[in-house]
Amino acid sequence: MLPVDLHPFAALRLTVPHPEGDVELRTGDLEGVLALSRVAAAGVHADDAMPFANPWTDCDPVERARRTLQWQLLGWATWTPQDWRLDFVVRRAGVVVGTQSLEARDFRVLREVTTGSWLGREHQGRGTGTLMRAAVLHLAFEGLRAVRARSDAFLDNPASLAVSHRLGYRDDGRRTLVRQDAPVETQRLRLEAADWAARPRVPVHVDGLDPVLAALA
Repeated sequence: MLPVDLHPFAALRLTVPHPEGDVELRTGDLEGVLALSRVAAAGVHADDAMPFANPWTDCDPVERARRTLQWQLLGWATWTPQDWRLDFVVRRAGVVVGTQSLEARDFRVLREVTTGSWLGREHQGRGTGTLMRAAVLHLAFEGLRAVRARSDAFLDNPASLAVSHRLGYRDDGRRTLVRQDAPVETQRLRLEAADWAARPRVPVHVDGLDPVLAALA
């Protein structure tokens, strides 16, 4: 793990207890990032489906692993108090299964975050996606005092849309993006802090928050 004096997010850990295996999210976890790269190499989605506007998975397994490592390290290297991206390594019952991001631009002014995620194909279908998104939303609203969270998903990605709606996001219009040289509609989604506060939520344990709050102050 990276030392906190070099990276204030390094000790941040979110844990969601669950009878079928706790879900744990960590930052600053180099060993976890290496394992995550291997998960990416094994596959993230079916060959005939592309859930990402930037088709970073459209390559051979070795390159997919390399891109995963580079992306994670980029988030570590480029944060500022105003603009940052947390890429959590996600474990289920101690096994690395995917990644969940929490990102902000001009956070001190806007108090707004966006999320993104993926799970290795063999780890999908267990409800992990909902739990790991709930964990970062808890961090955003309860820990960092965000006022709004945003997400989006292509209309042909019903699993991602279902997670958002399950957690209380409201539809926020559509837009057309280019995906693999073709126009594709995406659904924008928005979750206000008041809506989040009014919903029943899973318990989330947060460790290592104080250095983050100090860095973003």
